[in-house]
Amino acid sequence: MAHLNAPRPGRIAAASGLALLALLGLVAAADAPDPEARDAAARELERALSLESDIANGLKIYRECAECHQPEGWGLPDGSYPQLAGQHKQVIIKQLADIRAGVRGNPEMLPWASPKRIGGAQAVADVAGYIDTLELSVSGGKGPGVDLARGAKLYAESCARCHGPEGEGDGEHFVPRIQSQHYAYLLRQFQAIRDGRRGNANPEMVSHVQGISDADARVILDHVSRLEPPEMFQAPPGWRNPDFTSH
Repeated sequence: MAHLNAPRPGRIAAASGLALLALLGLVAAADAPDPEARDAAARELERALSLESDIANGLKIYRECAECHQPEGWGLPDGSYPQLAGQHKQVIIKQLADIRAGVRGNPEMLPWASPKRIGGAQAVADVAGYIDTLELSVSGGKGPGVDLARGAKLYAESCARCHGPEGEGDGEHFVPRIQSQHYAYLLRQFQAIRDGRRGNANPEMVSHVQGISDADARVILDHVSRLEPPEMFQAPPGWRNPDFTSH
């Protein structure tokens, strides 16, 4: 049997609130989700959060996820797929619940994450639990590196209050870890949220980012892509997921 990584310490298990800049999938739907979809997502979220993750089953499910998100959960540097490793478990669960219910439109990911394909709330808890064991890479896609000092200043003024001074997020309130996320992915999601194309975006954040131009967003998110978490959350240099390399 493949080795299963032990969960890292310090992960928060409880959850309340709404994600601001979540990290699953590629594109968001333009249409606002209906109340029934929101209710369905909220019910699955509550149920999945209450369940203990079966990490072995989570690995079985994640083997299909790895076709896009990579065995290590690092996604692709061009931002076509986000880094999932290191993400708060609660954020993963919420985004899966929202995608499955149609609250967050993502036609590319939905077939892979649907209840018919992977199962119900227990499957969501399981795969999120497995992802929670993966350390993140700090070598992902970065921006052009222009005016980083200004990006840091704008981030501190506009983003740190919710996402944390180092982009660490807050699992308890579904605020994602955005540090070391791929720059192109961050920029695409920011634009989708600002332009009302992401159905599960926090309305407070949508309002907050209306005044942020593309030029400012680029330097802010370039800065974010270069932020690094504490060493305990980072994968060792050259690490490869043994669950995919040994049997």
